[in-house]
Amino acid sequence: MSPPFTPLSSLLVDPAAARVHEEGWQSWSPSGAYALAATPHRPTNDNWATVSHRPGRTVPAGTFQGEGLLALDPGDGSPVRLWAAADPPHAVPSIRLTVREGRAVVSADGPVTEHSHRPGPDGIQGALATWADGLGLPAPRPAPTVWCSRYEHFNAVTEDDIHENLTAMDALALPVDVVQIDDGHQNAFGDWLTLSGRFTSRAGLAETIRARGRRAGIWTAPFLVDPRSELATVHPDWLVRTPDGSPLRAGRDRGHDLYVLDTTHLAAAAYLIEVFAVLRIEGYDYFKVDFLYAGALDGVRHSGADALTAYREGIALIREAIGPDAYLLGCRAPILPSIGLFDALRVSPDTAPARHPEAEDFGQPGLDRAEFTGRGRQWQHGRLWVNDPGRLMARHPVESRERWAAYLKTTGGLMAAGGRLLSLDDWGLATTRRLLGASSLSAASAPSSIGAEHQ
Repeated sequence: MSPPFTPLSSLLVDPAAARVHEEGWQSWSPSGAYALAATPHRPTNDNWATVSHRPGRTVPAGTFQGEGLLALDPGDGSPVRLWAAADPPHAVPSIRLTVREGRAVVSADGPVTEHSHRPGPDGIQGALATWADGLGLPAPRPAPTVWCSRYEHFNAVTEDDIHENLTAMDALALPVDVVQIDDGHQNAFGDWLTLSGRFTSRAGLAETIRARGRRAGIWTAPFLVDPRSELATVHPDWLVRTPDGSPLRAGRDRGHDLYVLDTTHLAAAAYLIEVFAVLRIEGYDYFKVDFLYAGALDGVRHSGADALTAYREGIALIREAIGPDAYLLGCRAPILPSIGLFDALRVSPDTAPARHPEAEDFGQPGLDRAEFTGRGRQWQHGRLWVNDPGRLMARHPVESRERWAAYLKTTGGLMAAGGRLLSLDDWGLATTRRLLGASSLSAASAPSSIGAEHQ
C-alpha cells in the first residue's frame, strides 16, 4: 500500500499557457510536457502497466504524476518550478499536480525537494538540465557506434545472419565500432550461457568480430527468468516471490509469464557474476542489459532488501563482472534509480516500422512514442549518461523514415543501426553511413572517461 500524498505547494498558473512535465518511471514510460488541458498518456492494460509503466501507481483522472520528478512552467513569466526526489537513486516518490480554480496544487507520497529556475528559452528542459547538473556526476564517456541484429532479424537471428551483416558492413565501408548480437542467441531467458540452436559458438563469433577490427557486443535481460528455463526448474529458490510465496510475475512476453531473478540470494548473485564474467572472457566488451524494470519490482527477496536497493546491487554485480572499461547500456530501466550506474541508457520506448502502431499505449513500440519521450528526456543526455534514443531504421518501408533519421541526428546520443544491411536501398545506405559517420567523429573528438568511478 502506497503512503498518503502530502500537499507541497499551491501556485497561480495561466491555464492557457502553463505546461507540466511528467517524468515516467522507466525507459519506456511516457515522459514529456503537457498543456494543462491535455490528457497524459496512461497504461491501457494491466500487463503494459507492469512492463512499460510503474505498476501499482494508478493515477486519478485529471491528475499529472511524475515518478521522482515533476516540473511546472506556470506560463505567466514566473520561474519554472521543479519537484524532485530527495534521494533519487534510492527512493522515488510519486509527485502529483492537479489544477483547482486557477492554481496548481502539488503533492507527493515521499520526501522531495523544491527548486525554482528563472524562465528562459529552454523552459522546462532547462530547469531539468540545471537540476541534473546539480547532481555533480562525472561526464559520461562517448558512445561507440553500433550495429545490432534486432529490427529485422528480431529474436529469430542466426549466427549466419551475424556473419552476413559483418561482411556487409565491411563491403559497404560503414563506420561501425560495435557488432551487437541481440535477443535470440540464448536458449531461454535465464539460461544465458546456453545457446539457442541457431548459434554454435559465442566465443568464436566474438573472435570473428574482433578479427575484423570491431568490438563484440551482446544483449541480455539479466533479471528475467523464463518459467521453462533450466534455471527456474533447478533453482526455484532463486526467484523473487510474492507475499503468498508464488513466483513474482514480471509481465507476459511471447505468450507466457516471466519471473524475476533474486540477486540478493548468494547463489543467484554468483550465477549472475559468472554469466557476465564468462561473456567478458569470451571477448564481449559492450553489454546491452534489457528489461531492467524487473529487478526493481516490489517482491519478497532472500535478503529482505527493498526493490531499489536490490536493483542497484544487481547492476553493481554486473559492473563488477565486466570491469570498468566495458561499455554498459541499460534499457527498460527505472530512470532515477539508474543514476550513476550506466554509460548509456535507453530513454524512450522501442522503435517499430510504424509511426502510430495499433497498440494505443504510449509505453509500447512506435516511432511517435519514441520521439515524444526521447524529446522529453533530452535534458538527461551528457548529464546522467549518454542517451540512447532508439535504433536507426532506414530500410523501406519503415514509415516516415526520413523524419525518424532527422530526429535521431538532433539527439547527439548513441547511434546504432539495426536489421539486415543488405535490405537497405540507396537512401537507407547513405543515411546509415552519414549518421554513423557523424556520431563516430563526435565520439572521437570527445574526452574519454574510461575507468571513471561508477557509483
